[in-house]
Amino acid sequence: MKTILEKALGRERVLVKENERAVALYKGEIQAILMPGEHWLANRRGNLEISRHDLKNPEFVSAYEKALFDKLPDVAARHFTVVRTGRTDVAVIERDGALHAVLTPDRKLVLWTDAGPWKVTSVDTAADLAVDPALMCRIGQARKTEHVFLHLVVDGQVGLLFVDGVYTRTLAAGVHAFWNVGRMVQVKVVDIKRQSLDVAGQEVLTKDRVTIRVNIAAEYRVVDPVTAVSTVKDFSEALYRALQYAFRKTLGALTLDQILDKKVTVDEDAAAKVRDDMAAIGVEVSDIALKDVILPGDMREILNQVVSAEKQAEANVIRRREETNATRSLLNTAKVMAENPVVLRLKELEALETIAGKVERLTVHTGRAGCSTIWSSSVNSGTDTA
Repeated sequence: MKTILEKALGRERVLVKENERAVALYKGEIQAILMPGEHWLANRRGNLEISRHDLKNPEFVSAYEKALFDKLPDVAARHFTVVRTGRTDVAVIERDGALHAVLTPDRKLVLWTDAGPWKVTSVDTAADLAVDPALMCRIGQARKTEHVFLHLVVDGQVGLLFVDGVYTRTLAAGVHAFWNVGRMVQVKVVDIKRQSLDVAGQEVLTKDRVTIRVNIAAEYRVVDPVTAVSTVKDFSEALYRALQYAFRKTLGALTLDQILDKKVTVDEDAAAKVRDDMAAIGVEVSDIALKDVILPGDMREILNQVVSAEKQAEANVIRRREETNATRSLLNTAKVMAENPVVLRLKELEALETIAGKVERLTVHTGRAGCSTIWSSSVNSGTDTA
């Protein structure tokens, strides 16, 4: 009966649920925000309009937002939480303790207050673009990392942070996060472990016009990453070129024989220049070595012939020296025998003993006519007869 009466009087029943809020307009003008419950509103000639909003989506997005704040500011302040960010601000919005949204600079967000409670944390990115590690974990868990730049720096490396192309600071090993909100963030990773570099097959023309190829090896590490990155485009390429130029200049001033004879000295002469040049760009070079000297095929054959001739000559000298020593020893022995007949007789007896041990029958003449003595020995019986 009441419903019929209300309709006759031009009123309409509007029911708002607990999870809803409604904006009432009459003849296109905002009248009120309706709370949960039953409402009877004037609706003559169908001029009543109801805009319903589900609090499940706590953000108030409506074409009537500006009119509501302009015409009913007290009502708007009672029902809405407004979050605004400045030109360099980022707002982290939490809903009932859980991260709800990340608001970027120069933005505005209107939230239903009753959908909260709300907590807003403002971050000034002009002072520091780094994201607090604890906050970064929460942002990652909420999967709202679209406004965050992540970068991993592993052990043995450092990261150089550049903001809008300008070096800012050096990052240690770990996970680093930065706000990606209108400013260009770049992290350049530099390996600070000891590394090796090989220059293989470098052709060099020696002083005596012999073309050789050399292999060079060096060990280095970056001690000043900022200088190494800012001074040259690629410090490893700079080291490669420095090794090439230094060894080409050093070896080009020497003959092939000098290079082969003074290989260690050549290393030190060229290495000193390389170390000085690389220290100026923040790179410490430790070991530099001329590993191999590779000769052309025809030059190898000639060198082998030279070495063979030298060794043959050395062998001949040694042979002649030994023959001379042997002859000198014989001469000394002959002089001793000539001066001492007894020695000569002893030598004869030694020779006779040696011969007697090798024959079975021996005839010895004593020097008297027709007189001789015969010894015979039998190896098997072990007996002697005379």
